[in-house]
Amino acid sequence: MPKSKTAQSVARSSERKRQRNRSIKSTTKTAIIRAEKLIQSNELETAQAAIIEASSILDKAAKKKVIHPNTASRRKSRLTKKLNKAKAAPVVTEAPKTAKKTARKKKAQAEE
Repeated sequence: MPKSKTAQSVARSSERKRQRNRSIKSTTKTAIIRAEKLIQSNELETAQAAIIEASSILDKAAKKKVIHPNTASRRKSRLTKKLNKAKAAPVVTEAPKTAKKTARKKKAQAEE
């Protein structure tokens, strides 16, 4: 426990700031996770909007000094890279046939 009045005041202030920062950090994490899930589920149009929203939330958190500005920038960059990679990747509808199965079939037919 703080002993002096000043230390008590600082402790109260720190607790208020901790509560505010906790709320903002939770919001940023939620926005990032939502965007990543949309990218993984291949909903790219919705993911684009979610990334814009997450970027805005990250910028606000950096402006309020809850997270470091470089951290916000890094997270935005990673989200954008994931989206661009998903856009560039072709959509696979069927799994490609493996060579092992084909070789086994040929071998089985040759034995018959």
